[in-house]
Amino acid sequence: MFLQVISPSKTIFEGEVLSVKVPGEEGEFEMLNKHAAIVSSLNKGTIRIIKEDKKIDKIQIRSGVVEMQKNKIILLIEESE
Repeated sequence: MFLQVISPSKTIFEGEVLSVKVPGEEGEFEMLNKHAAIVSSLNKGTIRIIKEDKKIDKIQIRSGVVEMQKNKIILLIEESE
């Protein structure tokens, strides 16, 4: 599945991934290949991205929004300082 992570000032990540775990308002949740369509607000916390090479990237955020549909995830975030 394809992931874009965008902050107000730059694109942080763009590429194919195996999974993405995010800090949702009701708790942490993970999106995998062929996940149902979803739109959710995000709380302060850590986004965990497992890339196709199995390497893990972590991004600390203050807040954000996630949308997933048709195997494409878009994360609009404010990074923690």
